[in-house]
Amino acid sequence: MKHVQRGVVAQLIDRECVRRLLTSEQPDATLVFVRGDCVVLPAADVDDAHKGLVIARRDEVAAKLPDRLTDKVLDDLAHRLDNIVRDLGA
Repeated sequence: MKHVQRGVVAQLIDRECVRRLLTSEQPDATLVFVRGDCVVLPAADVDDAHKGLVIARRDEVAAKLPDRLTDKVLDDLAHRLDNIVRDLGA
């Protein structure tokens, strides 16, 4: 679990997690939140127990991104994906 500073809520999904999703060698890369960590798996490796923990698929995310990926773009996307994780009850 990430360190929490007083008054600051730590992100569950961060820029590096998003970067791993976008740069994965798997053609069907899928971001899954498992036991407090973001994990990038091939879609075929997401079993029934973890289907409800799927946060995003790379093809869905990449379709909405600008051509130039900056740290700001990655941070904004991480923030949106972090909200999804929290909505799932993480």
